Amino acid sequence: MAKIKTTAQVFRQEKISDGIYSMWLSFQEQENIASEAVPGQFLSLYSKDGSRLLPRPISICEIDREERRIRIVYRIAGKGTEEFSALTEGENIDVMGPLGNGFTIQDGTALLIGGGIGIPPMLELAKVLSDAGKQVKVVLGYRDSDLFLKEEFEPYAEIYVSTEDGSVGTKGNVIDAIIAHAVHADTIYACGPLPMLRGVKAFAVENKIPAELSMEEKMACGIGACLACVCQSGEKDAHSNVCNKRVCKDGPVFDALEIEI
Repeated sequence: MAKIKTTAQVFRQEKISDGIYSMWLSFQEQENIASEAVPGQFLSLYSKDGSRLLPRPISICEIDREERRIRIVYRIAGKGTEEFSALTEGENIDVMGPLGNGFTIQDGTALLIGGGIGIPPMLELAKVLSDAGKQVKVVLGYRDSDLFLKEEFEPYAEIYVSTEDGSVGTKGNVIDAIIAHAVHADTIYACGPLPMLRGVKAFAVENKIPAELSMEEKMACGIGACLACVCQSGEKDAHSNVCNKRVCKDGPVFDALEIEI
Protein backbone atom coordinates (compact mmCIF):
# COMPACT_ATOMS: atom_id res chain seq x y z
CA MET A 1 0.00 0.00 0.00
CA ALA A 2 1.34 3.39 -0.98
CA LYS A 3 2.68 5.79 1.63
CA ILE A 4 2.16 9.34 0.45
CA LYS A 5 3.49 12.54 1.99
CA THR A 6 1.24 15.35 0.96
CA THR A 7 -0.45 18.52 2.11
CA ALA A 8 -3.94 18.05 3.47
CA GLN A 9 -6.50 20.75 4.17
CA VAL A 10 -8.44 21.05 7.40
CA PHE A 11 -12.10 20.58 6.51
CA ARG A 12 -13.41 20.88 10.06
CA GLN A 13 -12.04 20.82 13.61
CA GLU A 14 -13.78 20.91 16.97
CA LYS A 15 -13.04 20.26 20.61
CA ILE A 16 -15.11 17.26 21.75
CA SER A 17 -13.82 16.78 25.29
CA ASP A 18 -11.29 18.21 27.71
CA GLY A 19 -8.05 18.31 25.72
CA ILE A 20 -9.48 16.10 22.94
CA TYR A 21 -10.05 17.33 19.39
CA SER A 22 -11.72 15.96 16.27
CA MET A 23 -10.26 17.00 12.91
CA TRP A 24 -11.43 16.10 9.40
CA LEU A 25 -8.70 16.33 6.75
CA SER A 26 -9.42 16.66 3.01
CA PHE A 27 -7.13 15.25 0.32
CA GLN A 28 -6.79 16.08 -3.36
CA GLU A 29 -8.55 14.02 -6.01
CA GLN A 30 -5.34 12.54 -7.41
CA GLU A 31 -4.24 11.26 -3.99
CA ASN A 32 -5.35 7.85 -2.75
CA ILE A 33 -4.84 8.20 1.01
CA ALA A 34 -8.53 8.11 1.90
CA SER A 35 -9.35 5.42 -0.67
CA GLU A 36 -6.59 3.06 0.53
CA ALA A 37 -6.82 3.63 4.29
CA VAL A 38 -8.31 0.89 6.49
CA PRO A 39 -9.35 0.78 10.17
CA GLY A 40 -6.39 0.50 12.49
CA GLN A 41 -3.94 2.47 10.37
CA PHE A 42 -2.60 5.90 11.27
CA LEU A 43 -1.41 9.19 9.78
CA SER A 44 1.79 11.06 10.59
CA LEU A 45 1.21 14.80 10.92
CA TYR A 46 4.05 17.30 10.60
CA SER A 47 4.53 20.49 12.59
CA LYS A 48 5.15 23.80 10.87
CA ASP A 49 7.75 24.53 13.55
CA GLY A 50 11.16 23.64 12.16
CA SER A 51 12.43 22.74 15.64
CA ARG A 52 9.97 19.83 15.76
CA LEU A 53 11.29 17.57 13.04
CA LEU A 54 9.52 14.34 13.87
CA PRO A 55 5.89 13.83 12.84
CA ARG A 56 3.13 12.97 15.30
CA PRO A 57 1.38 9.63 14.66
CA ILE A 58 -2.42 9.80 15.09
CA SER A 59 -4.83 6.91 14.54
CA ILE A 60 -7.52 7.10 11.88
CA CYS A 61 -10.96 7.51 13.42
CA GLU A 62 -13.20 7.66 10.32
CA ILE A 63 -12.78 7.43 6.55
CA ASP A 64 -15.01 9.16 4.00
CA ARG A 65 -13.82 7.74 0.69
CA GLU A 66 -16.45 9.48 -1.42
CA GLU A 67 -15.41 12.93 -0.18
CA ARG A 68 -11.70 11.95 0.13
CA ARG A 69 -11.58 12.82 3.82
CA ILE A 70 -10.10 11.21 6.94
CA ARG A 71 -11.03 12.02 10.52
CA ILE A 72 -8.58 11.92 13.39
CA VAL A 73 -9.43 12.31 17.06
CA TYR A 74 -6.48 13.10 19.31
CA ARG A 75 -5.53 14.31 22.76
CA ILE A 76 -3.18 17.24 23.30
CA ALA A 77 -0.03 15.59 24.63
CA GLY A 78 2.66 18.14 23.82
CA LYS A 79 3.62 21.12 21.70
CA GLY A 80 2.98 19.33 18.40
CA THR A 81 -0.59 18.27 19.11
CA GLU A 82 -1.22 21.64 20.77
CA GLU A 83 -0.23 23.27 17.47
CA PHE A 84 -2.59 20.99 15.54
CA SER A 85 -5.49 21.92 17.85
CA ALA A 86 -5.20 25.55 16.79
CA LEU A 87 -5.69 24.77 13.08
CA THR A 88 -8.90 26.06 11.55
CA GLU A 89 -10.96 25.31 8.45
CA GLY A 90 -9.03 25.85 5.22
CA GLU A 91 -5.55 25.70 6.76
CA ASN A 92 -3.00 23.21 5.43
CA ILE A 93 -0.92 20.59 7.18
CA ASP A 94 1.69 18.12 5.88
CA VAL A 95 0.63 14.50 6.31
CA MET A 96 2.06 11.07 5.50
CA GLY A 97 -0.13 8.00 5.24
CA PRO A 98 -1.81 5.65 5.40
CA LEU A 99 0.78 3.97 7.64
CA GLY A 100 0.96 0.65 9.44
CA ASN A 101 -1.21 -2.43 9.25
CA GLY A 102 -4.89 -2.36 10.12
CA PHE A 103 -7.42 -4.77 11.59
CA THR A 104 -8.58 -7.84 9.66
CA ILE A 105 -12.26 -8.63 9.19
CA GLN A 106 -13.17 -12.04 10.61
CA ASP A 107 -16.38 -14.07 10.59
CA GLY A 108 -18.76 -14.17 13.53
CA THR A 109 -19.53 -11.73 16.31
CA ALA A 110 -16.95 -9.02 16.91
CA LEU A 111 -16.10 -7.47 20.27
CA LEU A 112 -14.40 -4.09 20.01
CA ILE A 113 -12.67 -2.75 23.12
CA GLY A 114 -11.42 0.82 23.38
CA GLY A 115 -9.87 2.60 26.32
CA GLY A 116 -9.27 6.35 26.58
CA ILE A 117 -7.70 7.78 23.43
CA GLY A 118 -7.70 4.19 22.08
CA ILE A 119 -11.45 4.61 21.52
CA PRO A 120 -11.32 6.69 18.27
CA PRO A 121 -9.70 4.05 15.99
CA MET A 122 -12.46 1.58 16.90
CA LEU A 123 -15.19 3.75 15.33
CA GLU A 124 -14.29 3.11 11.69
CA LEU A 125 -13.83 -0.58 12.48
CA ALA A 126 -17.33 -0.70 13.98
CA LYS A 127 -18.73 0.90 10.83
CA VAL A 128 -16.90 -1.49 8.49
CA LEU A 129 -17.94 -4.57 10.46
CA SER A 130 -21.55 -3.40 10.67
CA ASP A 131 -21.64 -2.67 6.93
CA ALA A 132 -20.33 -6.21 6.34
CA GLY A 133 -23.30 -7.62 8.23
CA LYS A 134 -21.38 -8.64 11.36
CA GLN A 135 -22.83 -8.46 14.84
CA VAL A 136 -20.77 -5.87 16.69
CA LYS A 137 -20.40 -5.34 20.42
CA VAL A 138 -18.35 -2.48 21.83
CA VAL A 139 -16.93 -1.98 25.31
CA LEU A 140 -15.61 1.52 25.97
CA GLY A 141 -13.48 2.41 28.98
CA TYR A 142 -13.46 5.94 30.39
CA ARG A 143 -12.11 7.67 33.48
CA ASP A 144 -15.42 9.37 34.31
CA SER A 145 -18.75 10.45 32.82
CA ASP A 146 -17.18 12.37 29.92
CA LEU A 147 -18.14 9.73 27.32
CA PHE A 148 -16.62 11.23 24.17
CA LEU A 149 -17.60 9.46 20.92
CA LYS A 150 -19.94 6.98 22.66
CA GLU A 151 -23.05 8.16 20.80
CA GLU A 152 -21.27 7.79 17.45
CA PHE A 153 -20.91 4.04 18.01
CA GLU A 154 -24.60 3.52 18.71
CA PRO A 155 -25.78 3.05 15.07
CA TYR A 156 -23.32 0.19 14.60
CA ALA A 157 -23.08 -1.80 17.82
CA GLU A 158 -24.31 -2.85 21.23
CA ILE A 159 -22.52 -0.52 23.66
CA TYR A 160 -21.19 -1.29 27.15
CA VAL A 161 -19.32 1.27 29.26
CA SER A 162 -16.90 1.11 32.15
CA THR A 163 -15.72 4.11 34.16
CA GLU A 164 -12.93 4.21 36.70
CA ASP A 165 -15.00 6.31 39.09
CA GLY A 166 -18.21 4.31 38.58
CA SER A 167 -20.20 7.37 37.45
CA VAL A 168 -21.51 5.57 34.33
CA GLY A 169 -21.86 1.89 33.51
CA THR A 170 -19.70 -0.66 35.27
CA LYS A 171 -17.27 0.64 37.85
CA GLY A 172 -13.78 -0.53 36.99
CA ASN A 173 -12.12 -1.40 33.69
CA VAL A 174 -13.26 -2.87 30.37
CA ILE A 175 -12.76 -6.46 31.54
CA ASP A 176 -15.00 -5.75 34.53
CA ALA A 177 -17.71 -4.57 32.10
CA ILE A 178 -17.29 -7.64 29.88
CA ILE A 179 -17.68 -9.96 32.86
CA ALA A 180 -20.57 -7.98 34.38
CA HIS A 181 -22.58 -8.17 31.16
CA ALA A 182 -21.40 -11.67 30.10
CA VAL A 183 -20.32 -10.31 26.73
CA HIS A 184 -19.39 -13.08 24.28
CA ALA A 185 -17.80 -12.84 20.83
CA ASP A 186 -15.89 -14.82 18.22
CA THR A 187 -13.13 -12.22 17.74
CA ILE A 188 -11.76 -9.43 19.92
CA TYR A 189 -10.30 -6.16 18.64
CA ALA A 190 -8.75 -3.72 21.12
CA CYS A 191 -6.89 -0.43 21.34
CA GLY A 192 -5.86 1.41 24.47
CA PRO A 193 -3.16 1.80 27.10
CA LEU A 194 -0.77 -1.06 27.74
CA PRO A 195 -2.30 -2.24 31.06
CA MET A 196 -5.68 -2.53 29.32
CA LEU A 197 -4.22 -4.46 26.39
CA ARG A 198 -2.43 -6.77 28.81
CA GLY A 199 -5.74 -7.53 30.50
CA VAL A 200 -7.50 -8.02 27.16
CA LYS A 201 -4.85 -10.46 26.01
CA ALA A 202 -5.10 -12.46 29.21
CA PHE A 203 -8.90 -12.57 28.89
CA ALA A 204 -8.70 -13.63 25.24
CA VAL A 205 -6.16 -16.38 25.93
CA GLU A 206 -8.11 -17.68 28.93
CA ASN A 207 -11.33 -17.84 26.90
CA LYS A 208 -9.64 -19.06 23.69
CA ILE A 209 -10.86 -16.10 21.64
CA PRO A 210 -8.69 -14.78 18.77
CA ALA A 211 -7.69 -11.17 19.44
CA GLU A 212 -6.06 -8.33 17.55
CA LEU A 213 -4.43 -5.57 19.58
CA SER A 214 -3.51 -2.09 18.38
CA MET A 215 -0.42 -0.91 20.23
CA GLU A 216 0.06 2.69 21.31
CA GLU A 217 3.75 3.56 21.26
CA LYS A 218 5.79 6.72 20.83
CA MET A 219 7.14 6.77 17.28
CA ALA A 220 9.85 8.65 15.45
CA CYS A 221 10.09 7.95 11.72
CA GLY A 222 6.73 6.17 11.41
CA ILE A 223 7.98 3.92 8.59
CA GLY A 224 10.03 1.26 10.39
CA ALA A 225 13.54 2.58 9.83
CA CYS A 226 14.60 3.86 13.25
CA LEU A 227 13.48 1.10 15.68
CA ALA A 228 12.22 3.67 18.19
CA CYS A 229 8.84 1.98 18.68
CA VAL A 230 9.63 -1.71 19.08
CA CYS A 231 7.66 -4.14 21.22
CA GLN A 232 8.74 -7.61 22.29
CA SER A 233 7.68 -10.59 20.21
CA GLY A 234 8.16 -14.32 20.27
CA GLU A 235 10.05 -14.45 16.98
CA LYS A 236 13.03 -12.66 15.49
CA ASP A 237 12.44 -9.58 13.38
CA ALA A 238 14.14 -9.92 9.98
CA HIS A 239 15.06 -6.22 10.06
CA SER A 240 16.84 -6.16 13.44
CA ASN A 241 17.47 -9.91 14.02
CA VAL A 242 16.17 -9.66 17.60
CA CYS A 243 12.86 -10.66 19.16
CA ASN A 244 10.89 -7.51 18.60
CA LYS A 245 8.34 -5.96 16.28
CA ARG A 246 8.23 -2.40 14.98
CA VAL A 247 4.88 -0.95 16.00
CA CYS A 248 4.78 1.55 13.13
CA LYS A 249 5.76 -0.92 10.40
CA ASP A 250 4.74 -4.40 11.60
CA GLY A 251 1.75 -3.01 13.52
CA PRO A 252 0.24 -1.07 15.07
CA VAL A 253 -2.24 -3.97 14.94
CA PHE A 254 -0.89 -7.37 16.02
CA ASP A 255 -2.32 -10.79 16.72
CA ALA A 256 -2.38 -10.96 20.51
CA LEU A 257 -0.28 -14.14 20.47
CA GLU A 258 2.39 -12.49 18.33
CA ILE A 259 3.60 -9.99 20.94
CA GLU A 260 4.70 -10.06 24.57
CA ILE A 261 3.07 -7.38 26.73
